[in-house]
Amino acid sequence: MLKNAKIYLAGHEGMVGSALLDALKRSGFENIITKSFYELDLRDQGKVQEYIKSERPEYVFLIAGKVGGIHANIQFPAEYLYDNLMIAANVMEASRISKVKKLLFLGSSCIYPRESEQPMKEDYLLTGSLEPTNEGYAIGKIAGLKMCQYYNKQYECNFLAAIPPNLYGPGDNFSDDHSHVISALIKKIHNAHKHNMNEVLMWGTGSARREFMFTEDLTDGLIFLMEHPIESPYINIGTGSDVSILELAEMIKDIIGYRGKFIWDANKPDGMPKKLMDSSKINAMGWKSRTTLLEGLKKTYLWYAGNIGVTEK
Repeated sequence: MLKNAKIYLAGHEGMVGSALLDALKRSGFENIITKSFYELDLRDQGKVQEYIKSERPEYVFLIAGKVGGIHANIQFPAEYLYDNLMIAANVMEASRISKVKKLLFLGSSCIYPRESEQPMKEDYLLTGSLEPTNEGYAIGKIAGLKMCQYYNKQYECNFLAAIPPNLYGPGDNFSDDHSHVISALIKKIHNAHKHNMNEVLMWGTGSARREFMFTEDLTDGLIFLMEHPIESPYINIGTGSDVSILELAEMIKDIIGYRGKFIWDANKPDGMPKKLMDSSKINAMGWKSRTTLLEGLKKTYLWYAGNIGVTEK
């Protein structure tokens, strides 16, 4: 991409989108266009096509989507399916019509089967049943991946889906209903420490294993993928290592300085037992993540404590 190339960043206000906007600016890209949800509802096909037709971006980062934790996914599966399906379909179709040079769609490791062989390779997509607790969200994301594949095949588009693991970092959602595992644990353990609680009730058994990527690493990888040609319509972008939720909680506990104990509620679902991706394809292209989990957790907690934790009771 030339530094003056016109780039449309869809979803610039969320954790990943805001970090990507900063990364693009730091990299010298000057012509970036954005619209907030209130200015442009990406679920509205007509308005999306009108906007992209009038702006004529050369490159599109499709980061926008409805995301949330396991509790929200269980409660609102239709919303997670519909919103993600419509956003992907509308932006991709409008990009096809306007002959965008390249589109990069942000997928999710939730697309892989619940009992997938580990580490999960791109070829394992649709080889088994999905994790029931977030099936609606996963199907919406799978549709986006398949649109990349079939739009490339039928229309000769240049669409690519990047599949990251669980993400975390400054700007994450720390609300009770929509937080992911790291933001939820940080908030819960921070509050327990702040109020001198002797114990904390934790969701699940703690045995599930997850791969986590710091947002700064992801945004670096997304720009790398946008600037490098790749034949496959989708590619994993991960760290290559995982950790149990119990181990993760202990790491956060040490960072915060909490001295109480955890009580694990085995009646709550763990989700997929293990999610570790095979990122050998992007590694072979010359890209690897740099931030260790401990470093990323420290940076995230510092941001939380200075921005959100100070206002919470």
